[in-house]
Amino acid sequence: MKIVAITGNVSRPSKTRALGEYALSSVSPGHTRYLFDLVDVLPALGTTLWRSEAPVGLANVLDAIQSSDVLIVGTPVFKSSMTGLLKHLFDLFEMTALQGKPVLIFATGKAEAHGQHVEAHLRSLMGFFKAEVRGEFIYAMDGDFPDSAPSAELRERVDRQLARTLGHV
Repeated sequence: MKIVAITGNVSRPSKTRALGEYALSSVSPGHTRYLFDLVDVLPALGTTLWRSEAPVGLANVLDAIQSSDVLIVGTPVFKSSMTGLLKHLFDLFEMTALQGKPVLIFATGKAEAHGQHVEAHLRSLMGFFKAEVRGEFIYAMDGDFPDSAPSAELRERVDRQLARTLGHV
Protein backbone atom coordinates (compact mmCIF):
# COMPACT_ATOMS: atom_id res chain seq x y z
CA MET A 1 0.00 0.00 0.00
CA LYS A 2 1.24 3.49 -0.88
CA ILE A 3 0.58 6.17 1.72
CA VAL A 4 1.34 9.79 0.88
CA ALA A 5 1.27 12.73 3.27
CA ILE A 6 1.26 16.29 1.99
CA THR A 7 1.54 19.22 4.36
CA GLY A 8 0.97 22.87 3.63
CA ASN A 9 4.29 23.98 5.07
CA VAL A 10 6.27 26.72 3.43
CA SER A 11 9.15 26.49 5.92
CA ARG A 12 10.88 24.05 8.23
CA PRO A 13 10.93 23.07 11.02
CA SER A 14 7.18 22.78 11.38
CA LYS A 15 4.69 21.32 13.82
CA THR A 16 2.55 20.30 10.86
CA ARG A 17 5.43 18.34 9.36
CA ALA A 18 6.18 16.76 12.75
CA LEU A 19 2.59 15.53 12.89
CA GLY A 20 2.75 14.23 9.30
CA GLU A 21 6.02 12.46 10.09
CA TYR A 22 4.49 10.87 13.16
CA ALA A 23 1.43 9.67 11.20
CA LEU A 24 3.62 8.03 8.56
CA SER A 25 5.90 6.47 11.16
CA SER A 26 2.81 4.90 12.77
CA VAL A 27 1.90 2.98 9.64
CA SER A 28 2.95 -0.63 9.91
CA PRO A 29 6.12 -1.66 8.07
CA GLY A 30 5.83 -2.93 4.54
CA HIS A 31 3.93 0.04 3.19
CA THR A 32 5.47 2.59 0.87
CA ARG A 33 5.44 6.01 2.54
CA TYR A 34 6.09 9.50 1.21
CA LEU A 35 5.99 12.86 2.97
CA PHE A 36 5.98 16.12 1.04
CA ASP A 37 5.78 19.73 2.19
CA LEU A 38 4.91 22.63 -0.04
CA VAL A 39 8.43 23.86 0.56
CA ASP A 40 9.53 20.85 -1.54
CA VAL A 41 7.79 22.26 -4.62
CA LEU A 42 8.47 25.98 -4.26
CA PRO A 43 8.70 28.21 -6.19
CA ALA A 44 7.41 26.02 -9.04
CA LEU A 45 4.01 25.47 -7.41
CA GLY A 46 3.23 29.18 -7.26
CA THR A 47 3.98 29.70 -10.94
CA THR A 48 2.24 26.60 -12.31
CA LEU A 49 -1.29 27.18 -13.54
CA TRP A 50 -1.89 23.87 -15.33
CA ARG A 51 -0.80 20.37 -14.37
CA SER A 52 0.41 19.76 -17.91
CA GLU A 53 2.92 22.58 -17.37
CA ALA A 54 4.22 21.33 -14.00
CA PRO A 55 8.01 20.97 -13.82
CA VAL A 56 9.35 17.49 -13.04
CA GLY A 57 9.66 17.90 -9.25
CA LEU A 58 6.12 19.21 -8.86
CA ALA A 59 4.77 16.66 -11.34
CA ASN A 60 6.34 13.87 -9.27
CA VAL A 61 4.59 15.09 -6.11
CA LEU A 62 1.26 15.39 -7.94
CA ASP A 63 1.69 11.88 -9.37
CA ALA A 64 2.53 10.47 -5.92
CA ILE A 65 -0.60 12.06 -4.41
CA GLN A 66 -2.87 10.84 -7.19
CA SER A 67 -1.46 7.30 -7.22
CA SER A 68 -1.56 6.89 -3.43
CA ASP A 69 -3.81 4.32 -1.81
CA VAL A 70 -4.24 6.55 1.25
CA LEU A 71 -3.71 10.28 1.51
CA ILE A 72 -2.85 12.30 4.61
CA VAL A 73 -3.39 16.05 4.26
CA GLY A 74 -2.24 18.50 6.91
CA THR A 75 -1.92 22.26 7.00
CA PRO A 76 -0.92 25.02 9.31
CA VAL A 77 -3.78 27.45 9.82
CA PHE A 78 -3.60 30.78 8.03
CA LYS A 79 -6.47 33.22 8.62
CA SER A 80 -8.87 30.39 9.63
CA SER A 81 -8.10 28.36 6.53
CA MET A 82 -5.55 26.10 4.91
CA THR A 83 -2.41 27.42 3.30
CA GLY A 84 -3.37 29.13 0.03
CA LEU A 85 -0.65 27.27 -1.84
CA LEU A 86 -2.02 23.94 -0.55
CA LYS A 87 -5.37 24.82 -2.10
CA HIS A 88 -3.54 25.77 -5.29
CA LEU A 89 -1.78 22.39 -5.32
CA PHE A 90 -5.17 20.66 -5.28
CA ASP A 91 -6.42 23.02 -8.00
CA LEU A 92 -3.96 21.26 -10.32
CA PHE A 93 -5.90 17.95 -10.08
CA GLU A 94 -8.82 16.89 -12.24
CA MET A 95 -12.03 16.61 -10.23
CA THR A 96 -12.02 12.78 -10.40
CA ALA A 97 -8.35 12.38 -9.43
CA LEU A 98 -8.98 11.53 -5.78
CA GLN A 99 -12.39 9.89 -6.04
CA GLY A 100 -12.87 7.19 -3.41
CA LYS A 101 -9.40 7.72 -1.93
CA PRO A 102 -9.28 7.37 1.89
CA VAL A 103 -8.02 10.60 3.45
CA LEU A 104 -6.96 11.67 6.93
CA ILE A 105 -7.08 15.45 7.46
CA PHE A 106 -5.43 17.55 10.16
CA ALA A 107 -4.29 21.06 10.94
CA THR A 108 -2.05 22.86 13.40
CA GLY A 109 -2.77 26.30 14.74
CA LYS A 110 -2.55 28.72 17.62
CA ALA A 111 -6.22 29.46 18.42
CA GLU A 112 -8.90 26.89 19.14
CA ALA A 113 -11.54 28.89 17.26
CA HIS A 114 -9.73 28.30 13.96
CA GLY A 115 -10.08 24.52 14.11
CA GLN A 116 -13.68 24.30 13.00
CA HIS A 117 -13.08 26.71 10.14
CA VAL A 118 -10.08 24.93 8.66
CA GLU A 119 -11.86 21.59 9.11
CA ALA A 120 -14.77 22.91 7.05
CA HIS A 121 -12.37 24.04 4.30
CA LEU A 122 -10.50 20.72 4.18
CA ARG A 123 -13.69 18.63 4.26
CA SER A 124 -15.20 20.76 1.52
CA LEU A 125 -12.11 20.42 -0.66
CA MET A 126 -11.93 16.65 -0.22
CA GLY A 127 -15.70 16.44 -0.74
CA PHE A 128 -15.33 18.21 -4.07
CA PHE A 129 -12.97 15.44 -5.18
CA LYS A 130 -15.26 12.77 -3.71
CA ALA A 131 -12.39 11.54 -1.56
CA GLU A 132 -13.40 9.63 1.58
CA VAL A 133 -12.47 11.54 4.74
CA ARG A 134 -12.59 8.82 7.35
CA GLY A 135 -12.48 9.40 11.04
CA GLU A 136 -12.35 12.70 12.83
CA PHE A 137 -10.46 15.82 11.91
CA ILE A 138 -7.37 16.37 14.06
CA TYR A 139 -6.63 19.90 15.21
CA ALA A 140 -3.46 20.42 17.24
CA MET A 141 -2.22 23.56 18.94
CA ASP A 142 1.14 24.62 20.35
CA GLY A 143 0.48 22.92 23.68
CA ASP A 144 0.19 19.58 21.85
CA PHE A 145 3.89 19.81 20.90
CA PRO A 146 6.07 19.83 24.00
CA ASP A 147 9.70 19.98 22.87
CA SER A 148 8.45 20.40 19.24
CA ALA A 149 7.24 16.78 19.09
CA PRO A 150 3.63 15.52 19.23
CA SER A 151 2.52 14.81 22.82
CA ALA A 152 1.45 11.34 23.91
CA GLU A 153 -2.20 12.43 23.82
CA LEU A 154 -1.83 13.82 20.29
CA ARG A 155 -0.04 10.66 19.12
CA GLU A 156 -2.93 8.64 20.53
CA ARG A 157 -5.46 10.77 18.60
CA VAL A 158 -3.46 10.34 15.39
CA ASP A 159 -3.16 6.58 15.91
CA ARG A 160 -6.92 6.26 16.45
CA GLN A 161 -7.83 8.29 13.35
CA LEU A 162 -5.18 6.63 11.23
CA ALA A 163 -6.59 3.22 12.19
CA ARG A 164 -10.05 4.41 11.11
CA THR A 165 -8.66 5.69 7.82
CA LEU A 166 -6.66 2.54 7.07
CA GLY A 167 -9.32 0.18 8.41
CA HIS A 168 -11.22 -0.11 5.14
CA VAL A 169 -8.30 -0.22 2.72
